[in-house]
Amino acid sequence: MGRELFRLDEISVRGLCMELLGKLWMILMAGVSMFFLATGWHNLTYQPEYTSSSTLVVSLKGEENTYSSLSLASDMADVFSQVFASDALRARIGEDTGEDISGQIACSPVTETNLMTLSATSESPREAYLYLISALRNYEDVAGDVFANSSLQIVQEPQVPTEPSNTSWVMSWRAILVLLAMAAMAGIVVLFYLLRFTVKTPAGGERQLDGKVRGIIPFERKRGRRAEDKQSILLESPLVTMGFAESSRRAEARVEYHLRKKAAKVLLVTSVMENEGKSTVAANLALAMAEKHRKVLLVDGDLLKPAMHKIFEERKGDRAALSDVLAGKAEPSDALWYSGKYRIFELFQFKSVKDTTKLLDVGRLPALLESWKSRMDYVIVDCSPMAVSSDAEVWINVVDSVLLVVREDGADVRTINDTVDMIWQSGKDFAGFILNAFHREWLRTADEGGYGGYGYGGYQADRERTLEKNG
Repeated sequence: MGRELFRLDEISVRGLCMELLGKLWMILMAGVSMFFLATGWHNLTYQPEYTSSSTLVVSLKGEENTYSSLSLASDMADVFSQVFASDALRARIGEDTGEDISGQIACSPVTETNLMTLSATSESPREAYLYLISALRNYEDVAGDVFANSSLQIVQEPQVPTEPSNTSWVMSWRAILVLLAMAAMAGIVVLFYLLRFTVKTPAGGERQLDGKVRGIIPFERKRGRRAEDKQSILLESPLVTMGFAESSRRAEARVEYHLRKKAAKVLLVTSVMENEGKSTVAANLALAMAEKHRKVLLVDGDLLKPAMHKIFEERKGDRAALSDVLAGKAEPSDALWYSGKYRIFELFQFKSVKDTTKLLDVGRLPALLESWKSRMDYVIVDCSPMAVSSDAEVWINVVDSVLLVVREDGADVRTINDTVDMIWQSGKDFAGFILNAFHREWLRTADEGGYGGYGYGGYQADRERTLEKNG
């Protein structure tokens, strides 16, 4: 059976809201564009019309009966309309004004009164006014027999209109069109978010990824007022939250249990894309192992963008870098630097190397790793992402096991699973995944896979107990 298009627990409500917030400028631009489009269409198609009106009272000549006047006003409304709209009266108006005035005239009775409203509509306010004035002055000359027994008296004099009497449907609906455009763009943003095949929730990662999830690290914000003052998120830092620290330690317990089970000592930590947080995960795995009195070597194998020295805020000084060891400028045993503060051995890279193919010699790396393995309980290697360079493939061939870091809504699941297939095809052990920087879900509890405070939502209790007992 094929994969379901959507599953509710694979969709992050928080992630969806943040996606809409991040694309708010697109939604606003859609509304602004529709506003100007509607306004432009209005300016191109709208033809304003002006109406001048007058109120007339209808009465029978020589008759004081009010009821008769009411009946007359109602009965004669249609007749008056035909007279005022006749070609004969139009021609008479043209002779009277000396202009070719175009327009329409309408006559309607006022309900339950002997009043009528006479209005003239034209494209010009002046023409509408002249049309009505001339019609009132000349209507008896055109159809005097119709008004033989009745008289029309002006109650309200015509006025020159100052504003158009008609409205443009585009302008009437412009606000609604703007809202519809914004809603449509928001719908497109939501659709693209849903169709983006990434790991959005821990529950989704459990089902979508071809491998075991060894840990879920919650999102932790770096502390610091300025970007350069923000400290790295390490277990040793007093600023990290308990949830982050406990999640990292539990992830380490699961990873170490797997390594012992496979008799593996060298673990490669990498990711598919950049900015997945692999270096921080590798660093905290080493620190968590050191807390358990393991003898750990942390190697910064990312020669393109080394990050470990920045995470630990350390400078090269007299230390040998990994590139020095690979180039034969330093002995492998002499290049190891022990950090008393963090209780781990370090072999960092401090500068970027342009041509890594010359240094990463597959024939030399196994000998280096064997020398490290003989002195350490575990060796953790952080290398460049799979999609950035081929360095990760070189490291995969010489390490014992590979761990992939997957960030929330980061790399495409299909690309991640293809990477897993490549690891298995290389004959190396795949340790599983670390889901990194996952936010707490808004509308789900931990029991529903909503990712609780320590980041263990969605894991069954028996699985937790088993991993902790064996780890």
